[in-house]
Amino acid sequence: MAVSGIISAVIVGIVIGALGRLVVPGRQNIGILLTMLIGVVAALIGTAIAGALGVADTRGVDWIELIIQVVVAAVGVILVSGLAGRRRA
Repeated sequence: MAVSGIISAVIVGIVIGALGRLVVPGRQNIGILLTMLIGVVAALIGTAIAGALGVADTRGVDWIELIIQVVVAAVGVILVSGLAGRRRA
């Protein structure tokens, strides 16, 4: 993977992770780096799911793929914040 690909993945991860956190109601006790990591993983998983469904490559903006990625990120934020909350209690 080239440096530009890594930078793109980080930027997409930040955006997807932030959108995932916005979708989840309430306060999440996780940091920005963990949110970014969740976003990168969610972007990869969401792209794989969109590819399996046949909606990964469309003309224009891939809205369905983006929605899938944000939903996966929201689930990741819920899981990680739930695990972090249990560990502190």
